[in-house]
Order: sequence, then structure tokens, then C-alpha cells
Amino acid sequence: MKKFLNLTFVLIFTTVVWGQGTAGGNAKYEYRSLIDLPTAGILEKGFVGTTLNVMPAGVVIAKLEVGVFNNFSFGLSFGGSNVIGTGAITWYRLPGVNVRARILDETETYPALTIGFDSQGKGTYFSNLNRYEIKSPGFFAAASKNFKFLGYLSLHAVVNYSLERKDGDKDLNFGVGAEKTIGGKISLIAEYDFAINDNNAAALGSGNGYLNFGVRWSVGQGFTVGVDLRNLLENKKINSNKADRGIFVEYIKAI
Repeated sequence: MKKFLNLTFVLIFTTVVWGQGTAGGNAKYEYRSLIDLPTAGILEKGFVGTTLNVMPAGVVIAKLEVGVFNNFSFGLSFGGSNVIGTGAITWYRLPGVNVRARILDETETYPALTIGFDSQGKGTYFSNLNRYEIKSPGFFAAASKNFKFLGYLSLHAVVNYSLERKDGDKDLNFGVGAEKTIGGKISLIAEYDFAINDNNAAALGSGNGYLNFGVRWSVGQGFTVGVDLRNLLENKKINSNKADRGIFVEYIKAI
């Protein structure tokens, strides 16, 4: 029994100390998004990934992704508001769909380029406007490039066209972001969503765009956890327009 307990401890210790997720200079997997913006990262063939986002108003969003082919992945997500808390849960109207294909791998000269579609928005869902508090990306094209700089520095850019247009704002949107590794297991991430498609008179955004920051920590084999700070420019017109906090959990495993 003692030998069994010792072996169990060694296995757990090895997983936590030497295991690696998507964060840090020793990351084994690619980011598919920073905080809310998609990147050019993709889940490799034969891997499955699950993520969980916990946000204010009791919002919880779970997502399952599968690397179906080389440079092609597919995912489904679902969630709702008031999942954490008391009272009735308000589930989202439909599951979210995420499909992405990388059409250009990163080289020393060129960034990786991925195109895709993601119908999962974030926050409260407003049925009268047929949209989420933070609009889903919709159709997108994302570019990502990595540089060696005191570890690694990754730069990201995305252009997207959301199908959530009942508010009358049908503009094309843009976003940029970055990741900086801190040692082998920790990364700092930042993104700025220009929210050009969410700034007219009937929209929920005030025109400042969404500036978000986060930290990610690879805590074990395939496990990554993080904390997000959203809406630092206080862009929202509804609910609380103040900056808010969220929790991120991810697990990736070969199948």
C-alpha cells in the first residue's frame, strides 16, 4: 500500500511539475484564441480539447474541440447566464459552432494564417437583439507570428464579420493581440477588439473597443488555467460598464 501511495504521488507530482499545456515557453499546444479573439492556432489531428469560461452574471461557457484532419478542427460550445448563483438559469438559444482551417503554416518570414467560423459569443444573450453581450466572431481570418524575445513573443491579428447584426451594426471588425511567455509555464496575454461592429446608436458598445488582459499557467499535462480582465476601457452600455473578471480552464488530450 505504501509503495502504491508513493507511486501515485510521483505520478501526480510529475504531471503537475513537468506537464505542459498552452502557456509558457515550453507550451505543447497552440492557442486557438487569446481571450475573446481567435488566433491562427489550431488543434492538431488526433487531439481533443475542452475549455471552460466563467464570467460575471454567473455565465459559464463550455466548449469541446476535435482536431479532425491536419490543419482542420471542429468544435461545439454551449452555455448560459446565472449558471452559477441562485434562481433560474438562462441557457443560450443555440449551441455555438467553431470550424477552422489553417491555410498557411508559419515560416521564418510569414505568419500562420487560419480562416474559420465561430458563432459563440460571450456574456449575457439578448434575445430581443439576437446577439450576445460580446458578439461572436462569425467568419474570421487570423494571422499569428512567433518571435524569440526573452522566451517567446507572439503577435496576432484578426479580421472578422459577425452574423449578429440585428442591432443594425453590420461593419467588418478588426482585432490585435499579443502573448509574452514568462518562463516555461506562464504567459501574459493581451488583446484589443476594435468592436467596429458594435458602436452605432443601437449597439451595446460605446465606441471605445474592448481591451482585455489575461494570464495563463500550464499546471499539468494538458491542463491550463487562467484569469481574464475584460472591458478595461469600460466600453459596455449595458449591465455594468466596469471592467470585469473571468476564469479560464482548458484540458487537451490525445484520442
